[in-house]
Amino acid sequence: MIYCVEDDSGIRELVVYTLNNTGFEAEGFSGGKDLFAALERSMPKLILLDIMLPGEDGISILKRLRASSATKQIPIILLTAKSTEYDKVIGLDSGADDYIAKPFGMMELISRIKAVLRRTESTDNTNEYGFGNVKLNVKSHTVTVDGRLTELTLKEFELLKFLLKNQGAVLTRDMLLENIWGYDFGGETRTVDVHIRTLRQKLGSEGGIIETVRGVGYRIGGE
Repeated sequence: MIYCVEDDSGIRELVVYTLNNTGFEAEGFSGGKDLFAALERSMPKLILLDIMLPGEDGISILKRLRASSATKQIPIILLTAKSTEYDKVIGLDSGADDYIAKPFGMMELISRIKAVLRRTESTDNTNEYGFGNVKLNVKSHTVTVDGRLTELTLKEFELLKFLLKNQGAVLTRDMLLENIWGYDFGGETRTVDVHIRTLRQKLGSEGGIIETVRGVGYRIGGE
């Protein structure tokens, strides 16, 4: 889930619509009050935060997020009409992970979001992931189903790990290809489908945790 805090309803709705149609889940808020209320319910993978907000401005919200142990690790990209170097430095020094000036293209925004997520996920020190009766241990490179070891190939292991790390998010085939096989992989998205099928088989009774989102991709932990 990605949260977008933007008081301009037109921009906010366009960003949320684009994210929801490019493999992400997104929710929009007009200001800090609604954002912090949402954070009480659920933590997002990333926050898009406008600086010029009515009431509490984006820099103040950013500082509050970075001061809280619950939210200090959430990646944050600032969105603003201000494009001076000084404003950019203030934002980054306050803890933002990136900065994008308005007006911006939606594809540029998606690219920047992916870049920040790749960068922040690469520093993830979590050793264990799980869902249901499936447990994955990064350090020992093992997967257990109902407590029993399950042998996976390297790509199957990385695919399962990526799905578990992004629980609840719909991951497109292109996203999976990019993150598991790399930019230079020349195969077709059919490769993802084949690996998903064999992964489900190897997970046995728990194979159903990998859901197919028709026309989009796959996820673990959908609603």
